[in-house]
Amino acid sequence: MNDTKNYLDMDLLRFTTAGSVDDGKSTLIGRLFHDTKSIFEDQLEAIERSSKQRGDENVNLALLTDGLRAEREQGITIDVAYRYFATPKRKFIIADTPGHIQYTRNMVTGASTANLALILVDARNGVIEQTKRHTFIADLLGIKHIAVCINKMDLVGYDQDAYEKILNQFTDFASRLENVSDLTFIPISALKGDNVVERSEDMPWYKGPPLLYHLENVYVGSDFNHVDARFPVQWVIRPHSDEYHDFRGFGGRVAGGVFKKGDEVSVLPSGFSTKIKNILLADQEVDQAFHPQSVTILLEDEIDVSRGDMLVKPNNQPHISQDLDARICWFSGTKKLVKGTKCIFRHTTKEAQAIVSEIRYKVDVNTLRKNEEDLEFGMNDIGRIQIRVSQPVFHDTYRRNRNTGSFILVDPFTNETLAAGMLR
Repeated sequence: MNDTKNYLDMDLLRFTTAGSVDDGKSTLIGRLFHDTKSIFEDQLEAIERSSKQRGDENVNLALLTDGLRAEREQGITIDVAYRYFATPKRKFIIADTPGHIQYTRNMVTGASTANLALILVDARNGVIEQTKRHTFIADLLGIKHIAVCINKMDLVGYDQDAYEKILNQFTDFASRLENVSDLTFIPISALKGDNVVERSEDMPWYKGPPLLYHLENVYVGSDFNHVDARFPVQWVIRPHSDEYHDFRGFGGRVAGGVFKKGDEVSVLPSGFSTKIKNILLADQEVDQAFHPQSVTILLEDEIDVSRGDMLVKPNNQPHISQDLDARICWFSGTKKLVKGTKCIFRHTTKEAQAIVSEIRYKVDVNTLRKNEEDLEFGMNDIGRIQIRVSQPVFHDTYRRNRNTGSFILVDPFTNETLAAGMLR
């Protein structure tokens, strides 16, 4: 029982992997699983058998992660796959995302919740266009920690100069990005296991820790916004039972800041103020609630609060506006985005009608240049637009709070997700 409790209380790191085709992402994840003993023996035997049948020299650990048949046959990653593993120090969720440009939207989806991006670079090829694209997307999605794994060091004879050349290329490019505040470089061989879980004897010149040590110890606590208190109301809880006859609570997930019992709060959009009478986590009373907890908040006064409203602190208000400036990634393969496109805007627990009032530019994700000529968005395009929403939206910038600064656009007729967006 104690072990279960410890496991549930453990710190969680979400990271995403990106790299161009054949950089060894799937092999690296397979290696992490294999060396942390996170796979079962029968799984390992099945992979060994499969590798032999395919005529691979070594055990092909990539087969562990490429789940779709098409992925295994072509040796590429197509869809986002989430993998879980744990060490005694931390739990991990990996979003294994594809590298091809036509799967940019899949990468955006997988990276949107990550704290850290693991970017693989082939030691023989150096920093290529795809490396830059993946780093740009990680930066766009507000990922502050980037671990650059310079892979296949065994194929360049574990040469320090090859490693340092890539380190300089990458640092030069990363200096143009907005969000990245923590860059780490690790020379590895996913195939041979060098510097993945154990330190490599073949690279005595590298003084840093292996990858797993870095993943276990990177500090992401300060990435969450514990300053701006935001509680989007998801549900009004009124159990119609004799025992809880007068109970009226507001359920939702804390999107930022800390709420304590006795705190004064304002309700948006009405602007009425009251105090927090009680906070329930499941059925236990707690003194405070913070992101990412889902709680029920009870208020002292009977005020009208409904789904889509937001509880905030009176002296710390979000932006309230109907005209929004945003960066988006267009997901739809059937519909184009042009000025005047109508859609449904979903943000925290709020839903409203919206129209695209202006298209500013598209970004060429390979060169990072702005294109202000061709303003029609097709699938996987990224750029900046203005949106007019039918009712005021309570938001923060995406840089300040990923929960209150992100939204999706949905097709009103087919319910297809058209785009993911970040508010500026």
